[in-house]
Amino acid sequence: MRIRASVAALSGALVLSSALVFPAAAQAHAGPMTGDDTTITKVVVNGGKDIVLGTSAKQSFTATVTATDPYGVTGGWVALWHGTSFDDQGRDGVLVPAEEGSGSCVATSDQTSTCTVHFTVDPKAAMTKNSYAGTWHAYAIAYGHSSGSVTDGYAASLHIKRNTTLTANASPEPVAHGRTITVKGALSRADWETHAYAGLSNVSVKLQFRKSGTSTYTTLKTVTSGSGGAVTATTTATSDGYYRFSYAGTTATDAATSASDFVNVQ
Repeated sequence: MRIRASVAALSGALVLSSALVFPAAAQAHAGPMTGDDTTITKVVVNGGKDIVLGTSAKQSFTATVTATDPYGVTGGWVALWHGTSFDDQGRDGVLVPAEEGSGSCVATSDQTSTCTVHFTVDPKAAMTKNSYAGTWHAYAIAYGHSSGSVTDGYAASLHIKRNTTLTANASPEPVAHGRTITVKGALSRADWETHAYAGLSNVSVKLQFRKSGTSTYTTLKTVTSGSGGAVTATTTATSDGYYRFSYAGTTATDAATSASDFVNVQ
């Protein structure tokens, strides 16, 4: 399908204004998107990996759109959007590439090219709501060489997550065989509204142990983080080894594993 608006004016980090004009959106597509003679066959954001943002550090990544056209592909463009619909004027947010216009393209044949655009996201400017965490979608455009053929539509989903931190400290050190070891730590998550880290409570955290001389951790028990993200677990000292906490994460919150703490058993 042919788009009806230019994307050249869209640049920067996060677009929230409902007054901005976007290319006319296609219906959601599960497979290749075709318009005139141009077909989008693949869209990949950040190499297919989740995007994790803290409170201040900028994150750079790329998105690629692969397309075919009988006479070659001259350009491609990708935007990321969060909400219920790309064309909904009440959408939560849109991330657009740092550069203006279409991305740089590399031809893999006379008909097919993969075009790359670059994003740089500043969480202080772009992520102003914690509700932005979770599933985002890619909106892609490809420009064919045949009579100005253009196609656009929705493709690919990804997760943009809030970063987490996790600590662990085991005591006493050293400890007598058969005595109780207490492991304490704290689980915190980036708050995009305050731009600080805050304790993450009421989630499951695993206490894991690796015996000295081995390379594999075993989960000893699962506990629930308390007020302010405090995590506490106890176990019986049986042999020298390393203790750590591990949090699995969600589609909106990144996973975290603490550094290990060694305990000598006497």
